[in-house]
Amino acid sequence: MNRSFLGLGALVVLIAIVVIGGASLFTVHQTQQALVLRFGQPVGSRAVVTTPGLHFKAPFIENVVYFDNRILDLEQPRQEVLAADNSRIEVDSFLRYRIVDPLRFYQAVRSIEGGNNQLGSVLNSAVRRVLGEASMMQIVREDRASLMQRIADQVNTEAVKLGVNVVDARIRRADLPRQISEQVYLRMQTERQREASEFRAQGAEQKQRIESRADRDVTVLRAEAQRQADQTRGEGDALRNKIFAEAFGRDPDFFAFWRSMQAYETGLRSQDTRLVISPTSEFFRFFSRSSGVPAPGSSGAPAARQAAPAPAAAPQPAN
Repeated sequence: MNRSFLGLGALVVLIAIVVIGGASLFTVHQTQQALVLRFGQPVGSRAVVTTPGLHFKAPFIENVVYFDNRILDLEQPRQEVLAADNSRIEVDSFLRYRIVDPLRFYQAVRSIEGGNNQLGSVLNSAVRRVLGEASMMQIVREDRASLMQRIADQVNTEAVKLGVNVVDARIRRADLPRQISEQVYLRMQTERQREASEFRAQGAEQKQRIESRADRDVTVLRAEAQRQADQTRGEGDALRNKIFAEAFGRDPDFFAFWRSMQAYETGLRSQDTRLVISPTSEFFRFFSRSSGVPAPGSSGAPAARQAAPAPAAAPQPAN
């Protein structure tokens, strides 16, 4: 009986030692820092533990609060900011910070969630204050880096009171609101259409100018070519008439015959040609004889030779 009682007591003592030992020890990881509290208040010089490893605390009356010692990220929802030139801009911003004083951080905000809320308000105020002093072009393109640095400096000034060091503060996006963006897009589209219409009008004007110049050049070239052709044709006609005149002077009969053959070829070319002309007409003067010599008495033909006189009658004998 005594042995059973002693064994049970030893077991109880062992369990108590294990429980008390477990309540007296705590572990700090490489990515953590701890704050030892006694009834909610920091415990003197050993309140802040930044060294990783196994540490001791008073069991049951002290508790440990852990904080991350890495860089923490705070994302802010999109907010609308009024710039110095009265332009409304929707801004996405974020903040990266690190807890450098866990005791002050705990006393100020108690937890990381509370710190995020407090730092988010500070970041929003800094963004509105800094961007409200800049124009839209400075925010979007010209001074964006310096503006972000000013925001980080102002947030860091307030974050020191929370035991936090701001590593970086950035503006991810700065866009116009949806309604204004649509209006700007429509205005840009209208402007581009106006420029396109202007370019088309200039192109049509240039085209008309080129076509007019080309038509004028064509007219001038055709007139010059026609003048040269008429001049050449006139020279050819003069040369032809000269040749005809020389041919007529050499042999008028042959020239008349040749011209008549040309008239026959031109006048009787079609198969259904009908002419109502007298057979003795001057037009058929070369058809009167098979030899092709004009009939006697025809215009331009040589006259027929006179018949020889008859011989005289023989004298009658006398009675």
